[in-house]
Amino acid sequence: MKKPLVGAAVAAIAAGALAVPALAATKTVQVKDNKFVASSITVKKGTTVKWVWKGEAPHDVSVTKGPAKFKSKVQTSGSFSKKLTKKGTYSIVCTIHAPGMKMTVKVK
Repeated sequence: MKKPLVGAAVAAIAAGALAVPALAATKTVQVKDNKFVASSITVKKGTTVKWVWKGEAPHDVSVTKGPAKFKSKVQTSGSFSKKLTKKGTYSIVCTIHAPGMKMTVKVK
């Protein structure tokens, strides 16, 4: 009597009925010493990009060109995250240190 139950469990797993959903991707970028570390990243649609402040200077994260606009507050510590749901290329600057402090995020 136990064999049909085991067989049903194996069939359910094979069919994906007990599949664990994939964790959402996160990519971290440092905001440090008047530069973004890294200056260019490529991520999949739906990825959350997290900018983490290192050092003491104030910075922000501001999209100047791209499929969606967003801007963080000016801060000296902590982080700012944004889930990128639109494909395309985002040109990002720190408005305090532009035009030199910039980066590109490509969403595929």
